[in-house]
Amino acid sequence: MAFVELLILAQIAAASPPSAVIRVNQLGYPPGAPKVAVLCSLAPLELRHFVVTDSRGKDILERPAVLAKPFGPCAVNYRLDFSSIRTPGEYRVAAGGVISPTIRIGASAYAGAADTLLYYMREQRSGFNPLFKTVVHTRDGIVVDDSARPGKFVPVTGGWADASDYLQYVMTSANATFVMLMAYRDHPASFADRFDSRGLPESNGIPDILDEARHGLAWLVRMFPSDSEMYNQLGDDRDHTYWDIPPNDSADYGWGKGKERPVYPCTGKPQGLFKYKNRSDGLASTAGKYASAFALAASIYGKRDSTFAAKLHQRAVAAYAVGKKSPGVCQGAPGRAPYYYEEDNWVDDMELAAAELYALTHDRTYLRDALEYASREPVTPWMGSDTAKHYQWFPWHNNGHHEIWRNASLADRKIVAEYYRKGLAAVVSRADNGFRIGIPFIWCSNNLMASFATQAYLYRRMTGDNQFREYEQAALDWLFGTNPWGVSMVIGLPHDGVFARDPHSVVAKEMHVELTGALLDGPVYSSIYRNLLGISLHDADEYAPFNNGFIVYHDDVGDYSTNEPIMDGTANLSYLLAAMADQRR
Repeated sequence: MAFVELLILAQIAAASPPSAVIRVNQLGYPPGAPKVAVLCSLAPLELRHFVVTDSRGKDILERPAVLAKPFGPCAVNYRLDFSSIRTPGEYRVAAGGVISPTIRIGASAYAGAADTLLYYMREQRSGFNPLFKTVVHTRDGIVVDDSARPGKFVPVTGGWADASDYLQYVMTSANATFVMLMAYRDHPASFADRFDSRGLPESNGIPDILDEARHGLAWLVRMFPSDSEMYNQLGDDRDHTYWDIPPNDSADYGWGKGKERPVYPCTGKPQGLFKYKNRSDGLASTAGKYASAFALAASIYGKRDSTFAAKLHQRAVAAYAVGKKSPGVCQGAPGRAPYYYEEDNWVDDMELAAAELYALTHDRTYLRDALEYASREPVTPWMGSDTAKHYQWFPWHNNGHHEIWRNASLADRKIVAEYYRKGLAAVVSRADNGFRIGIPFIWCSNNLMASFATQAYLYRRMTGDNQFREYEQAALDWLFGTNPWGVSMVIGLPHDGVFARDPHSVVAKEMHVELTGALLDGPVYSSIYRNLLGISLHDADEYAPFNNGFIVYHDDVGDYSTNEPIMDGTANLSYLLAAMADQRR
């Protein structure tokens, strides 16, 4: 098919809403990776073959189009496999009169991608915020929901806002800190030094991801000031009353607008100041997250700042002891709304903590603990399931199995690798559709997508077994455009791609700022979307033809369920993108 013919077909397609589209990974494909475009047709369509054209308009590949199971709004799906093309360059795929966006193939396809995520992490900072060049949320905070210390002021300014509101959680922030540290430890070559510790554009001799992780660590230390004070949450959903940028936050928690925010400790008992209560019954879920982040950080910062590393070591041991003493979960605390982080598992957190403390101290007691905890939850429970409660099984993949594998015997390595395999197989058993996607589309589905791909990568690295490689790549491709809507779920990646222009964010809306690097919540089941409170689209739905299936996505500031950027998901993705950029692996 000549290049001129491609242009004519593209012009015809642009003149009316498409009934068929070809979706690709807009960021690109490393030469050796699986490469599959997906043709999604809203109406019956019969194809026999597809053609790949290079940048000169020359046909270089013709292959059969493989009919696949329908998915979502796609009544017909074809998988168009062009994995045999390994030569770097730009290409297009054409089939049935439909033409793909430009396809990039090259070893540097993911270069700088993990660093790009840090732009959003910096924008989310409490304390000194480089976007506003001032300190935000200076009054944090006053202890609530704790009979031992009611009304006590604790200085806990810092950390990151969790999403487009300004709530802050240890459960997500500690995990975000851990995965960024893990990304640097395993793939240091993927990170540059272009910003200083404040997040301002000036190199300081420290990789930017370590600057960002240290910002999180400083806040975590403040939130765990003594062995008897373990705080879990800053603010609650009363935050949502006002649509303010961070320096003007007008939330009123009973002390006046813009005054102190509430700080919730872990108490081991159900919490909630008003109508709704969580199901907290222990401290181990939060204690384990503190301990794992502190322990890994103590190892990484040991040569850079021995005093800081020693303090982190001490806090890691103390946090782990708290978790051992008080098993159970410390959930998010609801305010006046029924939504909160309903984490129901904790042995994965203690497993990871024990594994990191073993790596730090070489005390085999920690290794025995880690293996015992691992045996109690070998598979993260959402894997293979249809649904789950909000953040019920967090973190979305268990890094503990990989961390045990790094330091364990051959026999124990095989055990934890098998745990990973079982979880991946459970998801793959649901992935027989054209997009090869098997996750449940619960709230924050992109978190699950990133975690599935990360676990698949870790399993492949641990074992050399490539049986899940196609599905690993499919999940990554989904995040960057191989989905029914053709949208990259990371704002600004790639810079010339199709991504959210109207995210649920007051900063983006009122300041006309592109939230570069932000991972969006992602599509949800239509049934979830219809039943959430306070959602209404502000503009006509440009993706309406592709929102008539069992899942929906809207690029609209009014949709907080699918189009809100999320800090923890963004950090979670940093490991995978760093790994993809590290061509040594």
